Amino acid sequence: MQGHFLTNLILSLFLNLLIKPFSLLYIDAEVQNRVGAHEYGLYFSLLNLSVLLNILLDLGINNYTIRTMAQDPDLATKHVGRIIALRLLLFVFYTIITLIIGFSIGYNKVELVILSVLILNQLFIMFTAYARSYFSGLHYFKTDAVISVLDRFLLIVLCGSLLIYTSSGERFQIEWYVAIQTVCYLVTALVSLFVLSKIIRIDGFKLDKVFSISAIKESFPYALLILLMIIYTRSDSVILERLHTNGSYEAGIYAQGFRLLDALYMFGMVFVMLLFPMFSRILKQSPKDVFPLLQTSGNLLIGGCGVLVVSLCFNAESVLGWIYDSNIEESKTSFIWLMIGFFALSINFIFGTLLSANGNFKVLNLISGVAVIINVGLNFLLSPTYGAEAAGVVFFITQSFVSIIQLFMAKRIIPFDFNISLILKHVIILILLFILGLFFTDSFSLFISQALIGVLLLFLLKIIHPVEIKKSFLTKKETNSNN
Repeated sequence: MQGHFLTNLILSLFLNLLIKPFSLLYIDAEVQNRVGAHEYGLYFSLLNLSVLLNILLDLGINNYTIRTMAQDPDLATKHVGRIIALRLLLFVFYTIITLIIGFSIGYNKVELVILSVLILNQLFIMFTAYARSYFSGLHYFKTDAVISVLDRFLLIVLCGSLLIYTSSGERFQIEWYVAIQTVCYLVTALVSLFVLSKIIRIDGFKLDKVFSISAIKESFPYALLILLMIIYTRSDSVILERLHTNGSYEAGIYAQGFRLLDALYMFGMVFVMLLFPMFSRILKQSPKDVFPLLQTSGNLLIGGCGVLVVSLCFNAESVLGWIYDSNIEESKTSFIWLMIGFFALSINFIFGTLLSANGNFKVLNLISGVAVIINVGLNFLLSPTYGAEAAGVVFFITQSFVSIIQLFMAKRIIPFDFNISLILKHVIILILLFILGLFFTDSFSLFISQALIGVLLLFLLKIIHPVEIKKSFLTKKETNSNN
């Protein structure tokens, strides 16, 4: 299982490293450079509003599909057409609710039109995510990896061409960016559904009332969890943009740091998409065997994130200046808090996924419910006065709370041993990188040096063991894997 995990992880990370950072840190960042913090901040707020309620398109069906098929692949073709029909109905409901909220919090006609297009984008994203849930659940990880970057690849080609074409001085419009995104998401959705139809049989699209009610009931714990997670990770920019006196600008400042968080989040989700079906299968067959995969994934993700976060925090101004043309100093503080918060989030990726795969949704929903209260409450209290910096601090507080509680509950529900010597090695690396940062000035060369030294220490201290990785690659894939 570890070999299978590592093989597909390398492929997924390679594709994501190749495509997604470029799309976020060049295309998306360059769009913000062209349109300015104010206009991009408004778009960022509208985008997050469309994301906040997109759980109404899913109701937890994707995660339920992955977990169910990882444990019983024979169920793969049974309800595909009926679920797609149900989701088209849910899209109508989602659209009405989101537009009502947008109107009620004061968006004007032009802003509501942009919101409507972003809502349509969520439909295409939903279809792609649904197809990917089958690829992941059936362990078609290579197919899933390619589909996961297709929309970003198209965005680089189309939007990159337009940015080059308009580089002579013509003002770039945020509406162009939204329209190009729509094309990219539509094409990706069509390709995903076409590939899915070649893997499994889809017997038409028919809305089945009895099945729909049953599916919603079965998926409700997943849906509630995802909704709560979206609220405590995405509502901050909406609150900031609506309540601060210079809200669009502050949201734009916050977006500069959040974009890098988003890039890192994508890599974390590569782990989640691979780990969720693997954890699900192991926990069903032999729960005691989960520890090797838990330790391998934790060393790679948490160890790597620790090195990267320290390097980014000590060199925030240089890294931001490499990406953006303006507002570097203003966005620096919120960016640092977001990066520290991401380290806590990397712990959530591992242990939250473990608890999800084990079906502990009551626990996860309770944790997430408290996180929503903390996040929304503090944002309402602090963001109107302290702006983007407060939103960053609140993100850190929220993610730290969730990571500590999830780790504690995972240890209690699924007993495993903490490797104290391994934890101490992680701490030593972070301390050494911290000391290195104190003696040198913020620079891009220091960032590269810290990152390389950190990675080297991960190998030297055998947190990431080359021999074990080599052995894992030589391990035969499971016979029940469809790669």
